Amino acid sequence: MASSAKRRAVGLGENPEESENSSDENPEDDDGSAEEDSDEEINEVVMVDFEAHAIAPSDYNGIKKLLQQLFLKSCVDISEMTDVIIQQNHLGSVIKQAEVPEDSDDDDPDEVFGFISMLNLTERKGVQCVEDVKEMIVDQCEKNAPHSVTEQLEKILGDTSKPVGLLLSERFINVPPQIALPLHKQLQEEMAEAQRTNKPSGMCHYCLMISKTCKEATKSIPARGGAPKEEYMFVNAEEEFFHEQAIIKFHYSVQEDADSCLSGRWSFDDVPMKPFRTVMVIPMDRMPTIMEKLKEYLTV
Repeated sequence: MASSAKRRAVGLGENPEESENSSDENPEDDDGSAEEDSDEEINEVVMVDFEAHAIAPSDYNGIKKLLQQLFLKSCVDISEMTDVIIQQNHLGSVIKQAEVPEDSDDDDPDEVFGFISMLNLTERKGVQCVEDVKEMIVDQCEKNAPHSVTEQLEKILGDTSKPVGLLLSERFINVPPQIALPLHKQLQEEMAEAQRTNKPSGMCHYCLMISKTCKEATKSIPARGGAPKEEYMFVNAEEEFFHEQAIIKFHYSVQEDADSCLSGRWSFDDVPMKPFRTVMVIPMDRMPTIMEKLKEYLTV
């Protein structure tokens, strides 16, 4: 699949969820050089062919780096989660560049640009990384959502008759959202096959997602008689369609967990942004509706 990607000067992340490749070690000290940095930005559009591959042990470091981008400094054991993702390689894919030119500056021709997978939290009850995720999500829900929402979330996670799957879809910021459509379609087909053949993670009643989001750091001025509207921007744009179909949804800040080595500069188009995570629980029977939305907006 061919996709366009913007190539930018090193250290000029346009996204608060930039990968480890960012060289901004202290963005708070950049005020004096912001204008100089902006002049270095390269707006060249480069056509890059990406291919989806089955997940392999050699993808360990790439997947782990992308999970670190999502979970930051949380208590989740991402090393163990990476192992589980690789072990159940009948589900999911990794994104790699189709052909790396011989004169490319890339150190690793097999670099993982993104991946998608589904971990069945119900089937893997007792696995440490799974318990870490559930504990983290419930804890954040208690702090950032009404008590009734926490009760609903705990009920769903505790009902073993209706398995919950953790949908993981991570990629670098310069990989365009169009690549999400074939990846999600392939994952749905693999889950159906896994269910037919009684393989792990095939049967899920609910889909749990943790999305990277952000919002403007400046306070919005409310309209007369109304409360200020908080608008969250999804780093993976297509995940807004999942949010529309969610029966549970809440946000929590990760600003204290995020640092410049993992997250780059907190701005979009020079607008200061605050990083968040948005948690969603979506019934799997709503997935066809989401897939139709993805086809409508992401078909090239």
